[in-house]
Amino acid sequence: MIKIAPEGRPFILGAAAATVAVFVTLKNWITAIPFAITLFMFYFFRDPERVTPTDDGAVISPADGKILLVLEVKEEEFLKKDVRKISIFMSPLNVHVNRAPYDGEVVSVKHTPGSFKKAFLDEASHKNDNIAMVMKTKKGDILLRQVAGSIARRAVCRVRPGDTLKQGQRYGIIKFSSRMDIYLPLSAKVIVKQGDMVISGVTVIARWDYSDAVEAALTAAETA
Repeated sequence: MIKIAPEGRPFILGAAAATVAVFVTLKNWITAIPFAITLFMFYFFRDPERVTPTDDGAVISPADGKILLVLEVKEEEFLKKDVRKISIFMSPLNVHVNRAPYDGEVVSVKHTPGSFKKAFLDEASHKNDNIAMVMKTKKGDILLRQVAGSIARRAVCRVRPGDTLKQGQRYGIIKFSSRMDIYLPLSAKVIVKQGDMVISGVTVIARWDYSDAVEAALTAAETA
């Protein structure tokens, strides 16, 4: 049975109710329109189980979608230092449930109201409505920013300061097309590039130290 994110239930029930109402009232082909919307809502709010790699040296993608950019920036608001920024664009066809990229404790969660520009634009990172969550990990602080897009009007963060998250654990969702920005310490070596497709809770997008990756490969070779 397909698992559905709880945030999608009102949308599914609303679309289903509209389908029944149109069918009872009109009893014609127009019923197909709200029925199709109902099916899309089921599809959009699907929340499949994922098997997260067991790899302490890896950073896992927090979102499904396409890598928009990878660059080094100065994060002024929360981390206040140079970091590696990875932006992921989620189309309406992607799973929109977000997952923790690494084990850690939630330090802060802040919602910032804003505009609803297209999520793939660079300016959307800071001008759009967003929720920023800072995680404290043993490798350094990580910032995750759920960014609403031109269609998405709300992001949902299910955790609060003091909560702990395991790598790959669900922590939120963004409704309809949107964007996820992740800011990592400079010790993280990014291994994805612009245009790559990633899967939340599955795809390794960075490694903490290249030496960690080498050590892991050597260990695997020795035990093979």
